[in-house]
Amino acid sequence: MDHARQDGAEAKIVRSAIYTGIGVARIGNSPEDYFIGPETMIAQPRDPGFYRDAAGALKRQGARFRVYGYDAAGEVVRELTGDEVEWTVHVANRKAEWYRFIAALDIPDAVSLQTILRNKKVAEQDRHTLVIDAGPRTISGVSKRGDKAWRLDGSFLGAAVDLGEILTDEAGRLIFLGGLGKAGSPDDSPLYDPSDMDSYNNADGWYDDISDGPVTAKVRVDGVQLDADPAWVIVAPPNYGPGLVGWRSMYDLMRGLFTDAGQLPFPDPVLFTRDILPQLQRLSELQWVNKGIAGMFGAGGPLDFGDPALIERLAAVPVDEDHDPWIELRRTTYNSFRSTVSAYAPGLWPWLYGDAFGSFAEDSPRNNLALPDFQAALLRQWVLGNFVDDRASAQAVPADLDAMPLPDRPAMLDRAAMSHCIADAFHPGCEMTWPMRHASLYTAPFRIRPRPEGQQERFYGTFLDQVVALGADGPLGEQGPGTITRYMALPWQGDTATCRSGYDTKYDPYLSTFWPARVPNQVLDEADYEIAMDEARPRAERLAAFHRRVDWEFSVLGKLDYPAIAESMIDNFHRLGIVEKRPGPTGDPDIPPIVYVSKALPPPRAKLRAHAARLVAEGGEAPASGPLAEAGWRSEEHRRSFEAVRFRNRR
Repeated sequence: MDHARQDGAEAKIVRSAIYTGIGVARIGNSPEDYFIGPETMIAQPRDPGFYRDAAGALKRQGARFRVYGYDAAGEVVRELTGDEVEWTVHVANRKAEWYRFIAALDIPDAVSLQTILRNKKVAEQDRHTLVIDAGPRTISGVSKRGDKAWRLDGSFLGAAVDLGEILTDEAGRLIFLGGLGKAGSPDDSPLYDPSDMDSYNNADGWYDDISDGPVTAKVRVDGVQLDADPAWVIVAPPNYGPGLVGWRSMYDLMRGLFTDAGQLPFPDPVLFTRDILPQLQRLSELQWVNKGIAGMFGAGGPLDFGDPALIERLAAVPVDEDHDPWIELRRTTYNSFRSTVSAYAPGLWPWLYGDAFGSFAEDSPRNNLALPDFQAALLRQWVLGNFVDDRASAQAVPADLDAMPLPDRPAMLDRAAMSHCIADAFHPGCEMTWPMRHASLYTAPFRIRPRPEGQQERFYGTFLDQVVALGADGPLGEQGPGTITRYMALPWQGDTATCRSGYDTKYDPYLSTFWPARVPNQVLDEADYEIAMDEARPRAERLAAFHRRVDWEFSVLGKLDYPAIAESMIDNFHRLGIVEKRPGPTGDPDIPPIVYVSKALPPPRAKLRAHAARLVAEGGEAPASGPLAEAGWRSEEHRRSFEAVRFRNRR
């Protein structure tokens, strides 16, 4: 309901703001079809196959932006729509102009790291040709799409590059669509130079069609023009696990950041369903994308945090310190997390790589993710019994934003967009990377600090180090088009193809892992799902099929060495399986009522057969067995080919 005065008249709008503050669009290769990214914490329910168009191409995820009007008291009056709003977007891709990504420059391990410019041989006066800049594009009105003026065209070394398009919906809200997943080199430069191992993630002469930049709006209300508080749009790779939330989301990271900065209050009281249960249940949700995690936290596992009986014990608030039967359960659960970073301990939770993995010492405590301070503080209050079991009063979040009360919608848009992005490991990451954890980057919670249009950023020299990067005059202040995604891998497909699990098979063939909620490792495929659902089959066969997992990446791209696997990813990223929600059997004690199933497009068999024939002709490889084979590797040589490019500390 719109906000009104007691006399029934609409309150006067004196300020307006764009939401979501940071919108996320995602790559896809469907030229026309798209869907809107999550606008509440609960992703819209989708039928199997929804994320592909009729030809099998992967739909792009659109970022939708709205403008809300506020009165002098800071209350939401209404959403502003239609001809009231004129939108302007300015995105760019600055990856090739920026410095190489080796590691996050804000961690202790990076104190002596110096990273050089990408394409360092391109002279300073010519480096603007490395920037794919679409320029500012403006749109207004309802249901607008297709005009050339709304295409986000740019160029790289003189070659045309399409960064996407802008359009409006039936209410005049802005929809941003990113690129089609194109990556290439106009002069046929190699994707990877073996003589320059830091060229991994930093392909000179290459581009991709990721981008980011500011979103602004001019609003006219009652004859008065207002400049809405600006927003930002980020283009990211596809989300191959829609509906799954990473163990630490970007929202979790930012919530902790803004709490530390005094811009958000620490939760008081700590609520079980909001502050505690998600940290536990997300471990169990990752059972659908990693077999090692499924063994401990999955259905039938010893710590299935979806088990109602276990949740009942975890949620029990002590009557007093003499009547607290579950304090040791809470304490041992907390102690299972990596609550300090004083030592390398891969067996502690969460089983995720940290920022230092692959770039620094093999025993760095930051090779695995430590329990972040904010989340640790919440869990410590829970251990002490200082929390509220709010399960009876907690209200379910609807999947449709318009079903929520008007005052709650802006904050939910911010939360939804960042909750469906992941933090960790920032090596470099999926959607955004380490600068996002610095308060200087923001004007307010979830508002990136914009640089005035047309103002150029300073040149930081031939290399970037920690002193410059974190300095007062460094790059973590005002931002311009393309400055958020410039730290990311170039091209993104090469990084995604190697951010898998199973690198240390002596410890575990499946653990630790990078970003399984976005880039799955082992999945339940459709063939095994159908067996598990077939009640006419022997039960042992059904359970075996349910617990079997296939390698998500290699089963489509092939067990190729680097850079062949990266090239296959560039050609076939759209073929990889989308892990989608499906109904499980009813009343089965061993198979959940809801399961997540991956369905991929058929792989390009001709290329894979040619590669296999070459390997046979070359010979010299001992076929994998045991944990090596479980992890999906073709051979020890195959694993080492990935390690050679992925891990700077093992060369």
